[in-house]
Amino acid sequence: MEHVPPPAEELARLDRELAELDARRAQLLTRRTWLLAALRPPAPTAAPGWNPSGWGAPSGAPAQPWGYVPRQPSAPRGAQNVLLTLGGLLLTVAAVAFTLVSWGSMGIGGRSAVLAVVTLGAMAAPAVLLRRGLAATAEALAALALVLTLLDVYAVHAVAAPDTDGLGFTAVASAVLAALWTAYGLALGKLRLPLPAAVVLAQWPLLFWAWAAGAPAPVVGWALLATAVLDGAIALWGKGAGVRVTACVGGSAMGFSALMVGLALSTTASGPLGAVAPGVLLLAAAAAALAGAWRAPKGFARTGGVVAGLAAVAAVGGVPASALPDGWRVLAYLLCGLALTGVVRAGVPRDAARGVLAASGAVVAGALVWALPPLAAVLLGPVTLLSDVWAGSPEGFRSALGSTLPWAELAAAPVVLALVAGLLGAAYRWWPAVVRIAAPLAAPRTADTGTPGAGAPGAAGAAAPWPGWSGWSGAGAGARKRPSSATLRGVAGAGAVALGWGAFLLAGALLDVPYALAVAGETALVGGLLALAVRGTGGGRGATAVPVTALVAAVAGAVSVGVLALASEGASYAVFGALAALFAGAAVRAGAEVPRAVFAVAAVVWGTVLTGLAGRSLGLAPQETAPLVLVVPALTVLLGARLRRNPVALPVELTGALGALVAVGLAVSDTPFLALVLALCGVLAAGAAVRPERRPVAGYLAAALFVLATWVRLAASEVSFPEAYTLPVTVPALVVGVLRRRRDPEASSWTAYGPGLAATLLPSMAVAWTDTDWLRPLLLGVAALVITLLGARYRLQALLLLGGAVLALDGLHELAPYVVQVAGALPRWLPPALAGLLLLVVGATYEQRLRDARRLRDVLGRMR
Repeated sequence: MEHVPPPAEELARLDRELAELDARRAQLLTRRTWLLAALRPPAPTAAPGWNPSGWGAPSGAPAQPWGYVPRQPSAPRGAQNVLLTLGGLLLTVAAVAFTLVSWGSMGIGGRSAVLAVVTLGAMAAPAVLLRRGLAATAEALAALALVLTLLDVYAVHAVAAPDTDGLGFTAVASAVLAALWTAYGLALGKLRLPLPAAVVLAQWPLLFWAWAAGAPAPVVGWALLATAVLDGAIALWGKGAGVRVTACVGGSAMGFSALMVGLALSTTASGPLGAVAPGVLLLAAAAAALAGAWRAPKGFARTGGVVAGLAAVAAVGGVPASALPDGWRVLAYLLCGLALTGVVRAGVPRDAARGVLAASGAVVAGALVWALPPLAAVLLGPVTLLSDVWAGSPEGFRSALGSTLPWAELAAAPVVLALVAGLLGAAYRWWPAVVRIAAPLAAPRTADTGTPGAGAPGAAGAAAPWPGWSGWSGAGAGARKRPSSATLRGVAGAGAVALGWGAFLLAGALLDVPYALAVAGETALVGGLLALAVRGTGGGRGATAVPVTALVAAVAGAVSVGVLALASEGASYAVFGALAALFAGAAVRAGAEVPRAVFAVAAVVWGTVLTGLAGRSLGLAPQETAPLVLVVPALTVLLGARLRRNPVALPVELTGALGALVAVGLAVSDTPFLALVLALCGVLAAGAAVRPERRPVAGYLAAALFVLATWVRLAASEVSFPEAYTLPVTVPALVVGVLRRRRDPEASSWTAYGPGLAATLLPSMAVAWTDTDWLRPLLLGVAALVITLLGARYRLQALLLLGGAVLALDGLHELAPYVVQVAGALPRWLPPALAGLLLLVVGATYEQRLRDARRLRDVLGRMR
């Protein structure tokens, strides 16, 4: 079936392809013009230095005029720069030493003359040097002149005005020096240092003036903001990259300081009237940031939008927040942050508007993070009940959580979650309207001009709206893939589900509902989430963001309410029975394989917990409960036989196997019960091995479990001669193996002889390892040697490996005392040295050892 895209998406795709064709045609025409010019015969009066090698300009290079000679890179002037830098530093040191040491030995006239001559000379010299092309020397002397002006200011304050206030004098001096160096830099435009230095000096006049006047904090904030605004203007219209970068850095520092002052005053205000003044300061900062973002490039525009949005939220939200209790202030900021979404229809430039929306998202995210600790306490608090199961039903929900959170100060947490969940749910429900509103901010840029929806006809993405558009954000190989409209809608729906679930849980904790109501409510909430998950996966459509989120929340909620129910015996049976029924029903109704498997596995887990609870109710010891726990694994084996090759069968059976492992763990403390449980597990494995698709794994597992159960039973009975019990099993097993090999020569030796040999060799090896007598290890070693030789002779892998392993372990057991004696007699440095030498030898012959290992593997692989 051919996919027909929506008209808007098809139009956007056509526009992008036309733009790429136009761009390629322009490149080819430019290249053709350059080649025509290059093929013309040179003029008789060609300019000297014309370079015909320009014909070989690489493809894609900009077209060059006829007779263009590429400029050769000049030789580096590293040595000259070093010399000039050292010279400037020495002169600066000399000037500082003169001012601090020799200044007092001169009269006022001499001082004035020296300062005037040296400073004027240092400032005048760069002009002469620039006319002669000595730019580096001029920069060095300009730096010296800057230092001299600072020293002049210090000298004037120390001699001419020693009684003036230091901060006020510094404010005036920095303003005068900023103006002086601005004029000097504009007059000598080729110098790079004066104008950035003037920008640095311009940071301090207003701030030092406010400090000198003892101004209150709001005035200091306004001084910082005015300085930041001045820096922003310089960054937008300043001359040179150095000036703009310096202004950006200074403006960022001053603006951040102003925002911090305003935010501190707003959050500590005693009432709404006290929050108005810092709010005005923050609003002015927001307006200044938005004005700068209006004209700034893309990245700076977004940053300015973010700053403007956050400052506006702090300004407007701080007034009502100051009148609210501590637990409700976050709601005021959240509402203001949500109001920022109105920027999509405010006519703000796209990049700045995106920054404001990012600020709105940051405010919402901050409010949600604030609500996370109580939600985590509700979900994880019931874990404290595991230490004392069935101790009795607590009075209220909070007492069951065991949390010491200040719940009164978190009263707004469920409201925050519910509000954001409601907005996301509304966006999910009316997504087409949301897309239409956000279309101006989501339209891709054109390939050439970089403006939204502007440019020549056929520009890429000129009219591509967001709905359903999942293409590239521009032409070219470096374009970024944007998420599709369906993906964003799914994210909104998933967020609504998760936050709504959290709001319900938090509401119950904050209201401190009775314990029984809390357990029933959480169980019902799990059922609702399961219904949502099943509805989203029905019809074989596969999992999307909303049903997956509902599935995860349902599992997490089931675990939480299950642990919460352990406080009461009746609640435990009711909750885990309901969970098993709910998840089993969801597994039957689910339309996708993965959710169905998850539901089925969860149902098996809850059923296993129910059997454990039944053993506790009957007063059984843990080892006595173990056989009862095996009821659920037995049911999973029967269910697997019913489902057969259904994809859900394997997860269900594996979960049942984990339940059997839990039963084994419960019976570990009692050896007879452990042997019984192992034997029962062997029966279940043998039952699974009846099915052909499970036989390769379940058959070996059943044999291993039966053998292990036998060994455990012998150990529990304190049998010192296990051969009396194992040999009667080994002999007929080997006879059966021989008959099997005669009928089927291709049968594996592990299938024919492995179980019979292991039934005797391994228990005997375990007993021989702790036997102090010599007869058993000798007989076992002789038997293992014979088995190994038979395996090598008849190329039987099971005999060779089993016999060889037992023979090696038996020999190690006999040699162990002597090895210990030798090791104790050797110097301590010798074993590490021998180990290192061995590693060196193995490393040097690594390739040969690797070939030997592969050859041995091939030989063993060819055995039966």
